[in-house]
Amino acid sequence: MSAVKVLVVDDSAVVRKVVGATLEQDSGITLMGTAPDPLFALERMKKEWPDVIVLDVEMPRMDGITFLKKIMAERPTPVVICSTLTEKGTETSMQALAAGAVAVVTKPKVGLREFLEGGGNDLVSTVKAASKANVARLARGPVPAPAVKLNADAILPPAAIRAMAQTTDGIVAIGTSTGGTQALEVVLTALPRTAPGMVIVQHMPERFTAAFAARLNDLCQIEVREAVNNDRVMPGRALIAPGGKHMLLKRSGAQYHVEVVDGPLVNRHRPSVDVLFRSVARFAGKNALGIIMTGMGDDGAAGLLEMRNAGANTIGQDEATCVVYGMPKEAVKRGGVERATPLEGIPQDILSWQRQHH
Repeated sequence: MSAVKVLVVDDSAVVRKVVGATLEQDSGITLMGTAPDPLFALERMKKEWPDVIVLDVEMPRMDGITFLKKIMAERPTPVVICSTLTEKGTETSMQALAAGAVAVVTKPKVGLREFLEGGGNDLVSTVKAASKANVARLARGPVPAPAVKLNADAILPPAAIRAMAQTTDGIVAIGTSTGGTQALEVVLTALPRTAPGMVIVQHMPERFTAAFAARLNDLCQIEVREAVNNDRVMPGRALIAPGGKHMLLKRSGAQYHVEVVDGPLVNRHRPSVDVLFRSVARFAGKNALGIIMTGMGDDGAAGLLEMRNAGANTIGQDEATCVVYGMPKEAVKRGGVERATPLEGIPQDILSWQRQHH
């Protein structure tokens, strides 16, 4: 395996130094160079093209989004966004993910040494995963959703939804990581308001999940929101686990709700897909559909098998449509996946499962 060539583009000399030094610590990575802005980066890339670009999105001369779109149009390359935790940084990172970035890592706010000891390994593993990403999938961008045509639902929900709330409905649990922001957009924008209640873990830094949920809520017919402790899971609503917290499904009587809790990292993640899937296996059993989508690592593989053993139906996103075929591959290996489905077929699978289930 040859080392992954990385170019770091950031207008802060300190960040360039910290991020560069962090990456160089790993023998699997070669720091090809650093650039203070996209124009310098483009000059450098004429001589040699990187395997992965670590990119700050807020920069002078040419902003990161414009640069990212240019690269995705000319020569799709894995890009990891290095962003601040400010509101503006979060908003811009959302645009970057929509434009084809593979992942977001948060910028070192601390000194070099603390970052190398603390947050650095996350950056290294993200860059390595990005180098294997199927960026052609991202460059194409999500399939555009049909324009939403409003009907009477916009003012008053149909009676059936209220009646359905009395029973224990089917629940869909989705777990995803690298490439998942785009994949979830494809799935959720294609679902009608009558879709089953959903609980979702997307690996993301805290604060980013709220912006991500808000963005999806604007694009979708269903309600999408960052989960708050005790939120009801109900038809037409998708709850996304907040970054930095675990989300579990609970049941009281005929109703499902979520519990949002602190706790240790599980499989190096918080939220962890395994934690969600195990709770769904326990409290929903055969009332659930489990879906594992694009992402690196193996978070969710054990939990999906637990769901399947509890009588749930399970789906894995197929290799051809994954940005990183890591989590679904591991779930297949362990026997948790009943069948593989291409990304574009998953909304249909959810709806046919819902019809058979009720």
